[in-house]
Amino acid sequence: MTTTRRTFNAAAAATCVAAAVPTLAAEDRPLIIDTHQHLWDLAKYTPPWLAEAPEVLKHTYYLPQYAEATKGLNVKTVYMEVDVDPKQLVTEAEQVIGLSKQGQPMVGAVVGGRPESAEFAAYVDRFKGKGEVKGVRRVLHADTTPAGYCLEKQFVKNIQLLGERGLRFDLCMRPSELGDAIKLVEQCPGTQFTLDHCGNGDPAAFKPAKPGAEKPWHTAQEWKQGIDGLAKQKNVLCKISGVIARLPKGEGADSLAPVVNHCLDSFGPDRVIFGSDWPVCLLGGELQTWTKMLTEIIAERPEAERTKLWSANAIREYKLKV
Repeated sequence: MTTTRRTFNAAAAATCVAAAVPTLAAEDRPLIIDTHQHLWDLAKYTPPWLAEAPEVLKHTYYLPQYAEATKGLNVKTVYMEVDVDPKQLVTEAEQVIGLSKQGQPMVGAVVGGRPESAEFAAYVDRFKGKGEVKGVRRVLHADTTPAGYCLEKQFVKNIQLLGERGLRFDLCMRPSELGDAIKLVEQCPGTQFTLDHCGNGDPAAFKPAKPGAEKPWHTAQEWKQGIDGLAKQKNVLCKISGVIARLPKGEGADSLAPVVNHCLDSFGPDRVIFGSDWPVCLLGGELQTWTKMLTEIIAERPEAERTKLWSANAIREYKLKV
């Protein structure tokens, strides 16, 4: 995970537009599977990238804070690794495996890993028989991972190994490198993939440029081609997450809709899952601001498709017990 080029919107991060106190108990509300929940306790470890992150992220975000952020919702989660120091990968993994066994609210985890390493197989085999581990992620948009990094021989071999071990791989990369993701997926037909954050689509690419505004990561056409190419690969899910972190100041769901809707239409109702990207979502808005915006965007889609996005697809694909 990286906060490069993500601009903190202080006003949006401080404002929660959650609904009034619900009349239904949380457990009676529709189930949400949050497949992209981060946690970090600064008393235990500090992910290296936090040193250059916006101030809003330089705090402990752990289960008590998540419970407050999701108050009133019926949520179960799949933990997403936080790009810790490589020396802390095992510690992080063991910690979240323990939390997943408790099931409140975490019911699974995607752990960090380094597929470029010759020691990767031994690392992955530490988790053999631990059903709480659903997959592995290696952030591919960091300064240390240039274009083509995921296509190196050792990397490809180890992603193929994940398929043999029954584990997924999360693709988190620059929009301009989605073509690399397609090439990787094509070489690993036995591995299941999840594309994080709508392929890091930038909502600004779908609006006329504003004077003085930061240039989008990509053009709309460039990003669409990458998304459509990955959608053709049947072993790829798309995670509807991350986009709120780039929400321009003062804008709402209509700014996020082009990115979200293109992913939903390209991948279809059976290969999309929801993720909050909490607490990184605070760069653009509160967790419940994001769930309300997404609810607005998908309001006209059939109820069965909405249920698949919020929970059913994740339960099936991650083999969750909820």
